[in-house]
Amino acid sequence: MKLRKVTAASATVFALALTATACGGDKNEGGGSGSGDGKTITVGIKFDQPGLGQKTPQGYAGFDVDVATYVAKKLGYNANQIEWKEAKSGDRETMLQRGDVDFIAATYSITPERQEKVDFAGPYLLAHQDVLVRADDNSIKSPADLNDKKLCSVTGSTSAQNVKEKLAPKADLQQYPTYSACLGGLQTKRIDALTTDDSILAGYAAQEQFKGKFKLGGFKMTNENYGIGVKKGSDLKDKINKALEDMVADKSWQKAVDKNLGPADYKNEPAPKIGDIKS
Repeated sequence: MKLRKVTAASATVFALALTATACGGDKNEGGGSGSGDGKTITVGIKFDQPGLGQKTPQGYAGFDVDVATYVAKKLGYNANQIEWKEAKSGDRETMLQRGDVDFIAATYSITPERQEKVDFAGPYLLAHQDVLVRADDNSIKSPADLNDKKLCSVTGSTSAQNVKEKLAPKADLQQYPTYSACLGGLQTKRIDALTTDDSILAGYAAQEQFKGKFKLGGFKMTNENYGIGVKKGSDLKDKINKALEDMVADKSWQKAVDKNLGPADYKNEPAPKIGDIKS
C-alpha cells in the first residue's frame, strides 16, 4: 500500500513536469530570432502620432504600424502575433538594449550618436523638418517668412530651436506641451505655424477633423532618415532590410504612405535605398 502511494505520487510529479515543459514550449523565446517559432514578436511604436503610430479604440494604426506589420509578416509572424509596446523617444535605446522589444519603428531618425548604441535597418522613409500653416495663409512661403511670426513646437523641441537659431531668428517661439495643442492654436490663429518633421505634420493634418484646414510649407529644412532600430549586433538587421526592399518592390510601401499621409497632400520622397542615409 505504501509502495503504491509513492508510485502514484511519482506519477503525479512526472505528469506535472510534462505539463510544465509543454507550457514552456508556448512561451516566446525571443522573436528576435526572426524565425517565427516564438508565439509573439514585440514591436515598439509611438502610441500618440496620428498617421504614423497611434493607439486607437480600434487598434493600432499609421504608416510605421503598416511597415512594422509587413516586416513582422516577412519574419514569420501574423498580425495577431505582434505585441505592440509604446516606445517614447527618450526610451528607445534602453528598450532595445534591455531586450524589451525585438525592433522599433517609431519615427526613429538614424544618427551617429544612436548608432553607437543600437543598429538600424533602413532607412525606410526620408522625412524633412517643415512647417504646417493654415490652408488659407499665403504669407509664409519660405523659412525667412517665419520672422515675426508665432512659431509653435512642443516644449524642448530641437526643431523650433533650429528654425529660430539658423533660419528665422526673429520668430516668436511658442512652446506647447503637445503637437495637438499647437494644432489647436494654429486653428484659432493664436499661432502662425507649427514645426517638426513633415511626416509627423502630415499625420496630424490628415486626421478627419483637420482635413483641408492646413497645408505643409514644403521647406525641407533638414533630412530625417527613419530607420528600424534593433539591438546592437542583432541578426534581425539584415532580415528587416530584405523585408523593406520587398515592401518597396511590391508597391506596399507606397500604398502605406498614400493611405496614412496622403490626405494631407504629403509629397513624399521616393523610398530610400537601404543604407543610403542623407545628411
